[in-house]
Amino acid sequence: MSADAPPPARPVTLEDVAGVAGVSRATVSRVINGATTVDPALRRTVEAAVDATGYVPNRAARSLVTRRTDSIALVVSERERRTVPEPFVGRMFSDPYFGRVVAGLLEVLRPAGIQLVLMLADDRESRDQLLSYLRHGHVDGVVLISSHAEDPLPGLLHGTRLPAVLAGQPRRPTPLTYVEADQRAGARLAADHLAALGRRRIGTVSGPQDMPAGQARLDGFLDALAAHGIRDVATVEGDFTHAGGAAAMRRLLAERPDLDAVFIASDLMALGAVPVLLRAGKEVPDDVALVGFDDSSAALACDPPLTTVRQPVEEMSAEMARLLLKQIGKPADPPPSVIFHPTLVRRQSA
Repeated sequence: MSADAPPPARPVTLEDVAGVAGVSRATVSRVINGATTVDPALRRTVEAAVDATGYVPNRAARSLVTRRTDSIALVVSERERRTVPEPFVGRMFSDPYFGRVVAGLLEVLRPAGIQLVLMLADDRESRDQLLSYLRHGHVDGVVLISSHAEDPLPGLLHGTRLPAVLAGQPRRPTPLTYVEADQRAGARLAADHLAALGRRRIGTVSGPQDMPAGQARLDGFLDALAAHGIRDVATVEGDFTHAGGAAAMRRLLAERPDLDAVFIASDLMALGAVPVLLRAGKEVPDDVALVGFDDSSAALACDPPLTTVRQPVEEMSAEMARLLLKQIGKPADPPPSVIFHPTLVRRQSA
């Protein structure tokens, strides 16, 4: 260090803030730690002193007292088995669903000063690393997106006793709180709409059948069509990706070239399927009526814009964040699970 260089600035302390505010150090500490018993005028005085001094709380020291990290983990757990090979991370960030989940979580977490940590678990090694990270107390809680029915992570997560909320109802019973849209009811909306249009040669591109959402959407759709007297339904399994939707539509047309309606279990798959229909000489909706699921940005990117079943992902994610914060505040009293009701959004494809 040069002899002319000024000495490093001393960090601003609680005592410095207290001196500027004209209050005790204990009062400053109570304000910074969010105590609700501080007089509002006194709180404003302390907050002004914090701004004037540039005080930055020592989060590490604070966490020793509160035992909080002010961060939660968004864990995405997925099995590496898909119709169309695609890197896990790339597929995750290309799917509108994940962006909507993050937006809903941040709507609640950012005003509360909570940081979101994204963690991926797509094989045994990454799952073991995740559990080690969680057990070492790096986060206060977890929101888990688990994409396949046999995923052991919900049970393992419960074993950590860390507050957690699941995105979607697990197939196996678990004590963990979950937030879900009624997938079967949403698929019934699609079936009822296509039947009401007079379509009878109906096919469907389902979601993966090792995923609870994929199973529920297919079962709800087929059950509703059966109630309308339509039981001969061509079914092809997709993988919830754009490329997978295109591949599945080619298989579906090969099986039923005369179909006049298709329910596709995600908007992203529908976006991939539309060009396949057009290349086959099928106009949407004149020749083939098309209904998707999600009401994501992919529905509006379709040409024509996609009629779809809306699940309110942002609202569901915000509710997950609220439920998780309640658990963190009262870990012995987990809140009940919440099920949202989907709606049909009518556009030009059906």
